Amino acid sequence: MKIAIFLPNWIGDVVMSTPALAALRSHFGRAAQLIGVMRPYVSQVLDSSGLLDEVLYYDPRSKDPELRSWSMVKTLRQAQPEIVLLLTNSLRTALLAYATGAPRRVGFARNLRGPLLTDRIAMRTRYFKLLPQSAMDNYLRLVALLGCTELNFSPRLGTSPADELMADSTWHKLGLPPGNQVVVMHNGGGWGGQAEAKAWPCEYFGELARRIATTHGLGVLVLCGPAERETAARIAMEANHPLVKSLANEPLSIGLSKACVRRSRMMVSTDSGPRHFAHAFGVPVVTIYGSTHMAWGDTHFAQAINLQRQVPCGPCLQKFCPLGHHRCMREMGVNEVLRAVEAQLTQLSRTAA
Repeated sequence: MKIAIFLPNWIGDVVMSTPALAALRSHFGRAAQLIGVMRPYVSQVLDSSGLLDEVLYYDPRSKDPELRSWSMVKTLRQAQPEIVLLLTNSLRTALLAYATGAPRRVGFARNLRGPLLTDRIAMRTRYFKLLPQSAMDNYLRLVALLGCTELNFSPRLGTSPADELMADSTWHKLGLPPGNQVVVMHNGGGWGGQAEAKAWPCEYFGELARRIATTHGLGVLVLCGPAERETAARIAMEANHPLVKSLANEPLSIGLSKACVRRSRMMVSTDSGPRHFAHAFGVPVVTIYGSTHMAWGDTHFAQAINLQRQVPCGPCLQKFCPLGHHRCMREMGVNEVLRAVEAQLTQLSRTAA
């Protein structure tokens, strides 16, 4: 049995797909070969997870012809998968699945894809608009069509020895205290760093970091991706405290971010991909939502506190505030977020006791 799985295009969605991948592994066993088809930039998310047997890279916009659609069709036709599972939403990937000749093609019935699929689920809508719904729930609904019954909401990730060594080196270089005395932060939101509407003001993050360091004596490490270096550096500058550091000038990788989150005490983040690492490693997290609806990223994590300011214009789902005021984030005060952080720290102390 070979199952080719087209994975989502974004870090957070890939993390939310791991319960579905684990359900496939449990149902079909090691006799099945799970082939992950993914964008190259998300491959590190699943490194060391043990969820896939083979990885194929696919990017329809790549300049490399080996990553383009026709090359992927040829590769999959040679592999002859019995099932192609689409965790994506595009018509393009449904056409690719159909072109492979796989007997079963499983996916979401949207964007005119229904006739190309043999097994499909409808997305919940109202007045022809999608209702906010957890991506994790929907991925599990898809694998249920394949007979999977061991369904749960526990993301599954791993870190490699190289990831952990890199985190060790970072801790030493930045002079951070042991991991259980460090709060990690992330102020991003995908789209290559071009998601201003998801960002909390850097000066707010800086003040929060300073107050965590001053009041609780904890270290703070600001994570970032390549497009977020300037943001991370500014947060550390705004904090102006010796216990607040950032990865702005460090070699970056998804593996390093995973290892930093895994060893931390807790995480504070906007609605970004890396915030899902916290759930996978059992790290408490406070998430600050702006333009996105909380339901889309809900992972049913008991140790998560989600914050969102209710404004008449939101959640608008836009990358940039169309009205220019960004009230959904600017009206989310530092005191409110700090109370959530302290609630998490108090719960951790009670659990430890």
